[in-house]
Amino acid sequence: MAVTLEQARRVGYTCLKALLRFAFMVANNLVAIPSYVLYLIVLQPLRVLDSKSFWYIEGVLFKWLLAMVASWGWWAGYTVVEWGDDVKAVSEDEAMVLVNHQATGDVCTLMMCLQDKGTVVRQMMWLMDHIFKYTNFGIVSLIHGDFFIRQGRAHRDQQLVLLKEHLEKYYRSRNRKWIVLFPEGGFLRKRRETSQAFAKKNNLPFLKHVTLPRLGATQVILKTLVAPQENGTPAGGDAVIKESKSKGLQWVIDTTIAYPKGEPIDIQTWILGYRQPAVTHVHYRIFPVKDVPAEPEALTHWLYQRFIEKEDLLTHFYETGAFPPLQGQTKAISREMTLSNLWLVGIQSLAFLSGGMWYCIFQYFYHCLF
Repeated sequence: MAVTLEQARRVGYTCLKALLRFAFMVANNLVAIPSYVLYLIVLQPLRVLDSKSFWYIEGVLFKWLLAMVASWGWWAGYTVVEWGDDVKAVSEDEAMVLVNHQATGDVCTLMMCLQDKGTVVRQMMWLMDHIFKYTNFGIVSLIHGDFFIRQGRAHRDQQLVLLKEHLEKYYRSRNRKWIVLFPEGGFLRKRRETSQAFAKKNNLPFLKHVTLPRLGATQVILKTLVAPQENGTPAGGDAVIKESKSKGLQWVIDTTIAYPKGEPIDIQTWILGYRQPAVTHVHYRIFPVKDVPAEPEALTHWLYQRFIEKEDLLTHFYETGAFPPLQGQTKAISREMTLSNLWLVGIQSLAFLSGGMWYCIFQYFYHCLF
């Protein structure tokens, strides 16, 4: 089939735009990530003298880095519309966020839609696959205190022990409030067949748009971060002191991401922008943690129910183009998530100015020494 001149121009423009976006992203990473690291190296004395202030500054820098990632999608026309409960109402409380996982773009989508949720982004902890440790953003996540989990049955028990130790060491000491995890343990396309086989064998519902979640990480987080009295255990001794500093985990936020026509946006698309502008839809349901059972069997059932509900939500969305209304509502209400272009330009400019500043500092010391 012959290619028309108009089609050739369109392809050429898309390729040129992708190349320019990629060049900008590389330049952005080369100045922003080293600047983040260098600022925190310089601030190490503050970490010793006033740890709370140090982690506050680190959180602000971390939020700015995530905003830069969000800007790549925002400027490509990949926007977000939110549905369900308004999570801004609990943005200052401690919460665990359960998210369905379809592609690498899920993380980018969350980086975008959580930007306007108060202090959430700078005080959040991510649970992600260990492979992300070796990406360009790995050093940032390591410093911030995110947890890299290794998948596979052979590593499962050890990883859960390490997760518990990580939470006890870093979560409260760095004033974290939200923790984000993907309980399915992998991308939908990779786990769907195995999950469906497991469901058939155990007489569980057949799911197409999500997979059955794994219990381990969720259970560890609840046991470690929920205040003792929330689990029905009387608080006493050290627990009283701990309670005075933190109320513990208070909410579980069930988050469902839906892409147009069920076609996920991956990180390559987010960076290169070769796909046409698209709206990603994010649905929230907030559950008080006191309503979440602690016993493994009951918690497994509760968690399965959340993903069965996600299946229903996504089925409704793909059939109608909208999520169903919340209980008690007659009509579903959506909220368009927006970012300030001026703010994004300001953050990007600060990153490049910081890069230039550090370059001048190194040049000065180089000439002084040699």
